[in-house]
Amino acid sequence: MEDKYALAKRFREVILNGTWIANTNYNDQLTNLDWKIATTQHQSLNTIAALAQHIHYYINGITNVFKGGNLDIRDKYSFDFPPITSATQWQAFLTKFWNDAEAFAQHIEQMPEAQLHGKFVAEKYGTYYRNIDAMIEHSYYHLGQIVLIKKLLLTTNN
Repeated sequence: MEDKYALAKRFREVILNGTWIANTNYNDQLTNLDWKIATTQHQSLNTIAALAQHIHYYINGITNVFKGGNLDIRDKYSFDFPPITSATQWQAFLTKFWNDAEAFAQHIEQMPEAQLHGKFVAEKYGTYYRNIDAMIEHSYYHLGQIVLIKKLLLTTNN
């Protein structure tokens, strides 16, 4: 399997449909999760919604580069989102998250191998491959947080 197909598969696994690494994924954890739970803060931890929006922020920022745009995302803005205040807003966000994640994976699959191993925006950022791999790892890191926070909240609220 070419690198790009393996990366796209790994990305889909963590966000959309896999169980290979964590025995779960964002879709499993967030679909059917009540918006009130998703937006509840436990002590000083980020909310589940904020963590999901954070990952979505990076997916969109990297996708913009895939499309030939600039790398406009900044860490300092990666948790700046308007609050989700209804089930409708939560569902709309999730729909956008799943659609944008699938588009991200499709961009990877369509990428020429030479580009995949080429410079991502600037030398200091490494290659496209490295950035896609980092996006996958970053997603797993926050998925673990989401799983734990969800368990804390569901245990506390029962």
